[in-house]
Amino acid sequence: MSNSRLTRRATLLGAVSALATPTLLRAQSTDAFPQVEDPIREQTPVRRNISSFRQQNWQDHFETLGVGCLLADISSRAVHYWGGDGQTYRLYPSSVPMTEELTKRGYTKVVRKARNPSWTPTASMRERDPTLPERMEGGAGNPLGTRAMYLTWPAYLVHGTHDTRKIGRQSSSGCIGLYNQHVEELYEMVEVGTQVLLL
Repeated sequence: MSNSRLTRRATLLGAVSALATPTLLRAQSTDAFPQVEDPIREQTPVRRNISSFRQQNWQDHFETLGVGCLLADISSRAVHYWGGDGQTYRLYPSSVPMTEELTKRGYTKVVRKARNPSWTPTASMRERDPTLPERMEGGAGNPLGTRAMYLTWPAYLVHGTHDTRKIGRQSSSGCIGLYNQHVEELYEMVEVGTQVLLL
């Protein structure tokens, strides 16, 4: 009797293993994971502390609300938006510049907006990476994602990204990046003239 029980148990385990094998092989497939990402030990640690995403008040950073205010908090990697109606408030996780040298801080404003923006890498970006194109039209693979809001500072933007691994990291050449679905929502609310502070 005990032999047949072991045989049934072994048969059942063997059947479950056979059924699970294709799923396990798919999960271990290298197609599911990035091929060019740096080893995690070489990446900058990311603060994933919920307290970094505390609601803030626009009055702590701006003199007037105007048509709206946008705060890019570089240390907590979060973007805060207050609408000109005095009621609308949004908080989004963001990517921030890779180094302090690439980081610009201070007050500016939104001067232009674009859907599916084209991308023209700066001379310094192309110097750091000569494989970059001179220009890339909007669409899949474009580093600016689906929406962009241009600031008074040349080559500094708040934009989306197709590479979702960048959000929450020091990964940009100076811009503030958002998930595409977040930048699309923000784009509809932000007006040209919106005050911006990179802090």
